[in-house]
Amino acid sequence: MIPDEGEFTVGSLNVSTAKGTKKMPVDSVVLRAGWGIEGDAHAGEWHRQVSLLADEDVDGMRAVLPTIAPGDFAENVTTKGVAVAELPVGARLEIGAAVLEVTQIGKECHHGCEIRAIVGDCVMPRRGIFARVLVGGEVRRGDRGRYRF
Repeated sequence: MIPDEGEFTVGSLNVSTAKGTKKMPVDSVVLRAGWGIEGDAHAGEWHRQVSLLADEDVDGMRAVLPTIAPGDFAENVTTKGVAVAELPVGARLEIGAAVLEVTQIGKECHHGCEIRAIVGDCVMPRRGIFARVLVGGEVRRGDRGRYRF
């Protein structure tokens, strides 16, 4: 069971300009309140503004395909040190000045998913989470974050 609060590290930040494709790693992103990551295809006024996936969950897939990289499952934030799928809806994530609120655990995988076609499976529907941005700010790869619920 995950503790009520703890710390994690931002292992990778990833963005894409089209939905349904893997995302490319970047050094930093700007989170905008009520919108998501500036320049990312999934940003918008909805409950899945930012996606997160634990690097530890990707490790199992690397046994099948060792070349899997951050962003290949279309996650915006690849975390290290926290089982994000165990965080409850409503949990708060603080990364720098930015604050996110978890809104959804997992998702239905759409047909024609590039990731599933390449790897044969996709961990994101089972272990990925989604959040909305409550307070914006810049986030950099390697930043420390806190979660609480």
